[in-house]
Amino acid sequence: MLWVVAGVIISAAVAALLSFRGLPSSTKERGRPSGSESAYTLTALPSAFTAQRPLPLIDATGATRWAPVLHAAAARRAPSFQSAVVARLANHTGDGTANILVADAEAEHQGVLWERVRLAVLPNGTQGWVPRSSLGGWTFVDTRLVIDRARLTATLLRAGRVVFRAPVAVGAPGTPTPSGQFYVRDRLSGFSNPMYGPLAFGTNARSPTLTDWPQGGVVGIHGTDRPSLIPGRVSHGCIRLKNAAIVRLGRLMPVGTPVTIT
Repeated sequence: MLWVVAGVIISAAVAALLSFRGLPSSTKERGRPSGSESAYTLTALPSAFTAQRPLPLIDATGATRWAPVLHAAAARRAPSFQSAVVARLANHTGDGTANILVADAEAEHQGVLWERVRLAVLPNGTQGWVPRSSLGGWTFVDTRLVIDRARLTATLLRAGRVVFRAPVAVGAPGTPTPSGQFYVRDRLSGFSNPMYGPLAFGTNARSPTLTDWPQGGVVGIHGTDRPSLIPGRVSHGCIRLKNAAIVRLGRLMPVGTPVTIT
């Protein structure tokens, strides 16, 4: 009888010891995976970096982004320091104003963020890539100016709505105003020569012939001292408005505004 009691005591002790060590009391533990599955399921970690494709910098509302050049930089054909130089950029224009660049795409290459910008060089429409670190902060505009050379009109839109329209004079047949997609690069006033009127805007458009602009070759938008010639095709490539109209346009159109010349 004693050996039976001893056996019971030993069995109870073994069961208690196994329970203390956390071992299963049955041959199949509830919830334990079978086969080659791991005993623990690890939560997948998010990727530390997702490569970005070049993306347009004009949002769904039509807003355009521009930034000033902070220091001298080279615009390159592709987003790489090994790519050919398209143009060299200073932080000021020939008029002494901040050199601003409109960007329409960005890309990353070898850890460097690049912006694709429109350049103020011939041929018109030339673009180049500059390091983001060469530019200042973004400014956004929702305006767009349309110059219609056939109808001799200038139309300003804000968020797609017409807010200004006026007759213009454009280039004569021998010194035509170029067509294309451009932007307002700077704003000037206080001219000693009345031919520019009270206000002028410089654009990044260039003419292969001399224009009315003081620096030559720049296609500007300015007032006039000969309003009787508006509308008409009489300028050296610049776009002329009557003085009252250019003043009104000046209240509505900021620098960086895209300019479409058709």
